[in-house]
Amino acid sequence: MSVEHEHGHVNPRRAYDSSRRRDRARHTHTALLDAAQARFIDRGFMATTIESIAADAGVSPATIYKTYGGKSGLVRALCERALGGVGPEPAEQRSDALQASEIDPRKVIEGWGRLMIEVAPRIAPLLLLLRDAADGDPAAASLHADLDASRHTRMRHNARYLVDGGHTRRGIRLGEATDVLWTYSSPELFDLLVRRRHWSLRRYSQFVVEAISNALL
Repeated sequence: MSVEHEHGHVNPRRAYDSSRRRDRARHTHTALLDAAQARFIDRGFMATTIESIAADAGVSPATIYKTYGGKSGLVRALCERALGGVGPEPAEQRSDALQASEIDPRKVIEGWGRLMIEVAPRIAPLLLLLRDAADGDPAAASLHADLDASRHTRMRHNARYLVDGGHTRRGIRLGEATDVLWTYSSPELFDLLVRRRHWSLRRYSQFVVEAISNALL
């Protein structure tokens, strides 16, 4: 916020300084998350330390603990960033806007496929990281369960669009539609087809779109 002099003039230096502080804070936040992601993906959740992340990012460990609480808080922040996709508008908001404006369910599912190409390469490695660490770290297990439940809730929201709109085949109920979307959005499927079988993102997206359409519409 800028400060006015007693004669009503805005102090441009104060506004400039405030802007520079915000820019530095954003840069530090981005650099910290980038360093954390690189460490986690390279070393795994258990072997990565807050101290190593702090050294890579050029901040103190105390700053990380104060801001994120620890490793699980950092991974949660990374997942939130990943789920946003690419661009200024989060992927979830774009999905909701598509459902609100498009009457053809196949085009909506194709839109989900496009968003998946943005989000899956970013979020799947993090979810798999937590899954692998869950047996040995209660914080990782709790966060993994929380994020998986959130994904199921989101898929239920998407499934409701199809079911309540009368777009699904006869006999398809909300729970079944939710489970189909939950399965085809899973990090495990991305891991199998893209990371292990080296499918292109385009092929993977087309497969998911066709599979969901065939299963539900």
